[in-house]
Amino acid sequence: MQYTYVYILRCADGSYYTGLTHRTPEERLAEHQSGLVDGFTQSRRPVALVYSESFLNAVDAIAAERRIKGWSRTKKEALITGRFDLLPGLARRKSKP
Repeated sequence: MQYTYVYILRCADGSYYTGLTHRTPEERLAEHQSGLVDGFTQSRRPVALVYSESFLNAVDAIAAERRIKGWSRTKKEALITGRFDLLPGLARRKSKP
């Protein structure tokens, strides 16, 4: 049985990176940390793993990753700290026409 993981890294500049992997989040962290992963985190090292969640269904993991990537910083931090009760109230409100 292979899991798919969604993970969040905190970068050296304080930004967050949300990603997806079939390896363990710790293995993926090591790849980011060593510079093997091109892109966003390469110039923002060191990075730290601050959140991960496993999924049996890759489609569910992809949906979760996309959802989290669209969240505000505040909402991501509520997820990271386990403040799930705050998540509904942190939903982005659409402006009135």
